[in-house]
Amino acid sequence: MRPTGDTPGTTDRTGTANTAGTAGTTDTAELGRLLRGGPFHLALRAALAARGLPLHRVQHRLAARGIKLGVTSLSYWQQGARRPRHRESLRAVSALEEILELPRGSLLRLLADPAPAAGPPRPAARPYRALMSVGASVERLLAGLELPADGGLHSVGHHERVRIGPDGELRTRESQQIVRAHRDGVDRYLAVHHGDPGCDPARVRVTAYENCRTGRVRCHPEAGVVVAELLFDARLRRGDTYVFGYGVEDGTGARSAEYVRGFSYAGGQYMLQVRFDEAALPVRCHRFARTSAAAPRTSLSDLTPSGRHRAVHLVEQSVRPGILGIAWDWG
Repeated sequence: MRPTGDTPGTTDRTGTANTAGTAGTTDTAELGRLLRGGPFHLALRAALAARGLPLHRVQHRLAARGIKLGVTSLSYWQQGARRPRHRESLRAVSALEEILELPRGSLLRLLADPAPAAGPPRPAARPYRALMSVGASVERLLAGLELPADGGLHSVGHHERVRIGPDGELRTRESQQIVRAHRDGVDRYLAVHHGDPGCDPARVRVTAYENCRTGRVRCHPEAGVVVAELLFDARLRRGDTYVFGYGVEDGTGARSAEYVRGFSYAGGQYMLQVRFDEAALPVRCHRFARTSAAAPRTSLSDLTPSGRHRAVHLVEQSVRPGILGIAWDWG
């Protein structure tokens, strides 16, 4: 198994709530100030309120101009959960200026500025490229979903169980997690699965087990990567904790030689157990750590499989940003 990112959930909000307010309730001077200095999401929200247009009417007016954009995406934009990035999204922003009777380029100009640092402080995070050899592919999938890089969650506890099949292939992995939100509005987690060589992402299945449901699933066939949204049953506030579980069925890749987990944030307990089929038992196993995907292995220690259960495990009481894993030799 190749590196699997400890991928935080996102701050995207669900629902299609209309923008509150009617024409005239938003101070014209405040709208002008926001259009001059931003941030984008507050300027858009103020313009929507000033015109008294509910989001579904805005969507219809965009559709009349040949632009397809969901009400949820509009809601995300005016909440600051996402920023328009792609060509079609920027075309929609230009049309919004006309629909909302704003000066031409007033919203697009705000998108040229760096995104504002909204919300409460969060722990320092490692980028995907530092944790996974396919980090660039993961980032492209997230960009296609218009998801922010920071998901707003960090792990408090994570128990993971991996099962290796009779041909040495990774069959399944099950995760039970406790996470804490470091900003308001978090309602999902992003699970990233990176299969072994030969993995067919189209045949990989992600199943929600407890306190969540599966949302959008995207894959990168060349990189063998699957990214899946796990939608929570509640929207979290800063400091809230949440417990959920999910599983991944693979079995499509070649013989596996390791399983690793990447951690974006420090803190929290991690337990990994790898169970082998009696038809495919390794001759030796060891745990290891890495500071990044390209760094050498450190903290090496041998692990002895239990006789009856054919399993090895590691426990880290307080993880650091980086990579932890178990490797084995088939002999």
